[in-house]
Amino acid sequence: MQRFLKKKLGALWLTTIFLFLYLPLLFMVVFSFNSTRQDAVFTGFSWRWYEALARDTKIVEGFWLSLQIAGVTGMLSAVLGTLSAYVLVRYHRFTGRAVFSGMVNAPLVMPEVVIGLSLLLLMVGVQHAVGWPERGLVTIILGHTLLGLAYAMVVVQSRLLEFDRALEEAAMDLGARPLQVFFLVTLPQISQAIVAAFLLSFTLSFDDVVISEFLSGPGVNTLPQVIFGYARRGINPTIYAAASLLIATVSLGVIAYSVWVARSSRKRSLDARVAASAKRGPWPTGLA
Repeated sequence: MQRFLKKKLGALWLTTIFLFLYLPLLFMVVFSFNSTRQDAVFTGFSWRWYEALARDTKIVEGFWLSLQIAGVTGMLSAVLGTLSAYVLVRYHRFTGRAVFSGMVNAPLVMPEVVIGLSLLLLMVGVQHAVGWPERGLVTIILGHTLLGLAYAMVVVQSRLLEFDRALEEAAMDLGARPLQVFFLVTLPQISQAIVAAFLLSFTLSFDDVVISEFLSGPGVNTLPQVIFGYARRGINPTIYAAASLLIATVSLGVIAYSVWVARSSRKRSLDARVAASAKRGPWPTGLA
């Protein structure tokens, strides 16, 4: 009886948490299809606000700009995060390791306001010194990459820590060079973590407001900035439609990644069973 109650209480607690997290998002998506501007009463289904969204050039331009920035940021963060994690996991002793690790992990615990302000001062100083870069697309990408790099490194580092190095040693025993081992053995084995790091960095960049506010220039506004600017002037159901598209974009990326991971896991399991069967070989003749 006690076990049953614990199980039921656990399920109730988990359901409450999920409702707390996702019910507001569900209400926002539902009211993005509302036929009127009322926020508390659903008066009927309509595509009115999505049609208005398609005619709003600021939101459309902000959406495509956010996609571009998030895509570049995700790739840079995944590459730099992978290299940083590889160095920290495989090379335990080198000059400045503690400083390097602390600097890479600093954005994880530092408020975004502090990051944005410090980057703004840095970019302004560099621009005055060399005339580049101007506040806009490049500065936003650099700021988002700084934040995404830290999260990407944590994801890839956790995979490298549990990686079986016997596979690399076997490849080197067979004559592979270190660079070949990295690209042909290590990289495929940690590819899921790299994709996860890309998606996490992509999502962080696509949703960011604070750093973008500090580093954006005139006429350069991401979708979250546009939504935030509209929200300060009063709630408009067009914002609900834009936010719903934002949620849909991120959700599709997560679903695609989950499907890919599931298929990759099944393929690895099948390959492992085939390899194990080949290693055992056929039964000797004459044995039952």
